[in-house]
Amino acid sequence: MSQSATPTMENRVVRLVPLAPTHKDELADAVSLDELWRTWYTHVPSPEQMHDEIQRRCALQEKGEMAAWAAIDGRTGEAVGMTGYCNLSPANRRLEIGSTWFGKSAQRTGINSATKLLLLTRAFEDLDCLAVELRAHWHNHQSRTAIERLGAKQDGVLRKHTVFENGTIRDTVVYSITDDEWPTVKFGLLERARVKGRSE
Repeated sequence: MSQSATPTMENRVVRLVPLAPTHKDELADAVSLDELWRTWYTHVPSPEQMHDEIQRRCALQEKGEMAAWAAIDGRTGEAVGMTGYCNLSPANRRLEIGSTWFGKSAQRTGINSATKLLLLTRAFEDLDCLAVELRAHWHNHQSRTAIERLGAKQDGVLRKHTVFENGTIRDTVVYSITDDEWPTVKFGLLERARVKGRSE
């Protein structure tokens, strides 16, 4: 089973579908709210860049270097974000969940944790991964908190890892979940969904 394949996956909160150019307008609307793309420590495409970003991700998927999904809000049926697998390493049974963003309307709705549940389930139970990485900008405390709440453990910090277009330099915090940790992480995600419903 290919790590770059993108089957449709869904639960009661979110549906992940293969990313396609037809998602451009809804994704552009999603980032327009509060001008999400202007957040200096993220790589969120602007409305004008959305078409090119979709094409870039789809091209990487065609080369077997990425799996790219659009996240569809279960309440509205509209695309509200992107996510994917990257740094694919089938020989080592590893991959990274990354290149993820959600529009403001989808934040704190349960969509992020529901998305991670789908992606982690596929990674560990279908693709037989030994470990799944998640990464965040040192200054992106919202993402770091969300990753830690999943049950991921910090592996370390890649200092001066990436030069951003605005001239700042990103220190990248690397987290991972291993196959032996997955049952507990999965239980926590399912319990959170049961107790809190759509809220995070």
